[in-house]
Formats: sequence, C-alpha cells, structure tokens
Amino acid sequence: MDSVYLAIFYVFRFFIKFTPKFIINPILNFLAFLIYSVDKKHRKIAKVNLDLAYEDRISEEEKIDITKKCYKNLIYTLADFIKNQGASKEEVLEKVTFENSEIIENAISENKRIILLTAHYGNWELLSLSIAAKFTPLAVVGRDLDSEVMNKILTKNREQFDIELLSKSGAMKGMVKSLKSNRPVGLLVDQNTKDTEGILIDFFGKKARHTPSIAVLAKKFDAVIIPSFIQNTNDGNFVVKFFEPIPVDNTDNKEDDIRKCVQAQADITQEIIEDKPEEWFWLHQRWKNQYEHLYK
Repeated sequence: MDSVYLAIFYVFRFFIKFTPKFIINPILNFLAFLIYSVDKKHRKIAKVNLDLAYEDRISEEEKIDITKKCYKNLIYTLADFIKNQGASKEEVLEKVTFENSEIIENAISENKRIILLTAHYGNWELLSLSIAAKFTPLAVVGRDLDSEVMNKILTKNREQFDIELLSKSGAMKGMVKSLKSNRPVGLLVDQNTKDTEGILIDFFGKKARHTPSIAVLAKKFDAVIIPSFIQNTNDGNFVVKFFEPIPVDNTDNKEDDIRKCVQAQADITQEIIEDKPEEWFWLHQRWKNQYEHLYK
C-alpha cells in the first residue's frame, strides 16, 4: 500500500510543480468537488458538526456551501504543502503577511517561554513554516501518519527552518524539554479527546472535551500562550494573525485556573472559526465525546 500512496503523491507533486496556475486551480476545484461528492462518511460528520455549532442560525444551503469549501481548502492546503517542499524562507514569506506580529516579537525579546495555540484552520501546515522562517525556531506537535513512507515525507516538510517535530504520542516529554530550552512550542488544540485526556468546556454552546496540555504547561513554566491562526486572503496568499496572550491564573484553586484558561482557548478558536467557517476542518468528530450517537 505504501508504494501506491507514494506513486499517487509523486504524480500529484509533478502536476502541482509543473502545471501553470490557470490550469491547476480549475482542476483542484474539480478534485475537491469530486471528493466531496463521493465521501459520504465525512460529509455526514460535517453535517453533524455544523448542526451542533449553528443549529438553525444558518440555512441548510449555507451548511452545504461551507462543507464544499472545506474540501476545497483541504485540497489547496495539500497543493501548497507540496509547493513548500524545499522552499526557501524568502519563498515562503513572499505569500504570507503577519498581523499583530509585535505580540510574538515582544515575547521573544523579553525571553519568555512561548506556547503557540492554533487549530486545523486555514493553511495550518504553512503556519509553523512561516513563523519559523520569520521569527524563531520552534517545536510542533503532530500525529504520525499510518503510512511510514508518507510519514517520512510529511516529517521532512514540517521540519524545515529548524522546526522540531514532536510525535503526538508521548509529546509531553518533548514539549517540556523544548520549553526548558526556551524553544517555542506549537499545538493544535481543536480536536476531540478522551475522558481521561481532556476537560469539558463550552464550544459553540455545546459541551466538548478539550486538552488541558497548554494550560498545564503554561502554568508550570510561566509560559505565555499566544493564539496564532492563518487565513487565506482569497488571492493565493495568506495572513497569520496573532492574538493577545491568554492568561493562566495562579490561585489556590489550580483546577479552576486550568479550566478558565482552557475555556479561553476554546473561545478564541471559536471566534476565528466563525470569522471564516469554511476554513476549519469540519470533517473531524469534534463533539464525539458528548454526542457520539449523532455521528453513527
């Protein structure tokens, strides 16, 4: 199976690298629509998620449109992932602008330990590359792919510009080591967790499990939590937005301190999703922990 994945990847890479843009885009649009049309399983997941998030505040037609654009965003993210293989810092930064960059610049200049909070949103694969190219080396947490050969390709791309990739399995040890050495850590925190790994918060008005890892680390190492998200600008370029740091209280009630911080993380994530909902990864069972029956 690895050889099949590899063959498909190399064909797609050849197409992306050597086909003019005016030809590529219509084909990518068609591929996104084709995958949307045949992928009944994930279309249903997206429908459940959108119903939970928006109920009847948006129409069924709007929900379908968001889902179609979600598939399109994924295809374009994959295409850009391929373009970024072996790219220079200058090539990456040519297509990225930064908003509120003084937030991360000040944290770096003050020698603070930094945790970058983000989500599967926009061109999230480009986010860490652009931050590393512009501001600082960092460590990012990512899940290994099931295919060993494809995982090697993914890892090579993610580790450009002195980025250290930490496997999601057992990542805590690596995050602790990175923070101790003042290397910023980046985490995507928008996915469902098990009862034993997450705490209950409100997300789009529904209960959901959310990892407390960022809050726990920030409290332990006095680190600054900087929400960081990347959006498409609809012209083939991107904007990275930094938001005001999320505080972690330091009271005698440690559990409540953590809960408040995690809820704030969920709130800023929801805010950015609501700004451009078509750029979030609606195909994941975000509320499975509390609403598993809806996904069946």
